[in-house]
Amino acid sequence: MTGPAYLSGYLAPVADEMDAYDLPVTGALPPELTGRYFRNGPNPLPGQDPGHWFLGPGMIHGIRLRGGRAEWYRNRWVRTAELEGASYVRPDLSIDRTAVPANTHVVPHGDRILALVESGLPYEVTAELDTVGPCDFGGRLTTAMTAHPKQDPQTGELHFFGYGALPPYLTYHVLDAAGELVRSREIAVTGPTMMHDFAITAGHVVWLDLPVVFDPALIGRERIPYRWDDAHGARLGVMPRAELATVRWFDVDPCFVFHVGNAYEDAAGAVVLDAVRYDVAGFGSVWSRLGGGANLDRSRAQLYRWRLDPATGTRREELLDDRGVEFPTHDNDRTGRPNRHLYAVGEHTIVKYDTGTGSATVYRFDAEQRPGEAVFVPTDGARAEDEGWLLSIVTGPAGSVLLVLDAADLAPVATVGLPRRVPAGFHGSWIADRI
Repeated sequence: MTGPAYLSGYLAPVADEMDAYDLPVTGALPPELTGRYFRNGPNPLPGQDPGHWFLGPGMIHGIRLRGGRAEWYRNRWVRTAELEGASYVRPDLSIDRTAVPANTHVVPHGDRILALVESGLPYEVTAELDTVGPCDFGGRLTTAMTAHPKQDPQTGELHFFGYGALPPYLTYHVLDAAGELVRSREIAVTGPTMMHDFAITAGHVVWLDLPVVFDPALIGRERIPYRWDDAHGARLGVMPRAELATVRWFDVDPCFVFHVGNAYEDAAGAVVLDAVRYDVAGFGSVWSRLGGGANLDRSRAQLYRWRLDPATGTRREELLDDRGVEFPTHDNDRTGRPNRHLYAVGEHTIVKYDTGTGSATVYRFDAEQRPGEAVFVPTDGARAEDEGWLLSIVTGPAGSVLLVLDAADLAPVATVGLPRRVPAGFHGSWIADRI
């Protein structure tokens, strides 16, 4: 292999956009799966090398399902200012938050579908994947927006944050259920850290202040000027949603977290957080590979649990599983509430966790197939937490499929043949048709 890993193999970008109709289906698609599955990820333009996997311009791949049929597939670049040639740092050294790749996630909220990246503003796209443009919620959003907002299933609010290399380092925001920005508040932290994800519970926000920090000395030497810094320390913050100025910080063993599974308050009032944890060696390995090494190494990314008790100031942390996984997901209707099941992907596996029993069910692929994030879609009127399906784009040398698994036992339900190889990417969402 020549060239960086993110330009070759199962990460290799595609060269163009296309549309295909009446896709072949093996098995039987559940008629309830009526909507669109959109998945975002980096896809550099032909002949271009962004210098890091995280920096390629965003491309959304979409599959339209309706009435047991796979009506279409299409892929579109998110047409951001950066894609048109604008620079993130202007000549006067100010920041253009529209000049971003918008390559990490795609989520619906209110009447918008938003393509997200943590370095700048979201971009609105249509249900047909046309780009509408950058969204600052009527001028109210003046920071970046995380690619991992959390929707409260009870209130419909979308909670999110923005972080930056310059003050304010961390700002908390809330959109109401209709998509209006109704709350913004700076949160005091000691300096600029990389905060890729966070969590909410019914009553709290959980912050991840971990030792991957912005280092201005790396500007011009590294495409993403962040590094591990033992001196920064590692801590988790628990902030009551009703008292935004009060954050109770808990020191934890040094680690980094890209992705949270879920968080909730237990019967004693403590906050329980499940997430995929990297130690210093694991982070160093994956960070170097993301920048151009030979492989993406998940071997030291493991599912952990922290229990943080604001009443006593005590914390407990434990390894839930020693296998290498990433991209944890759950039933979004239980975000911030107690959940029993989590789903994650390994290099050649999809794993279902039962955190009540500590057991795991594994769906295995052959050595040449790479599953993407497994998105849970509940059945209508589901009575059990795992009553529904998992959707994952699986890529191999022969091409890609959309795989549908029964979430209860990981039994295959259907596969949709896609008309092209879909590069492995980041995150996606099921967007059900509105009734």
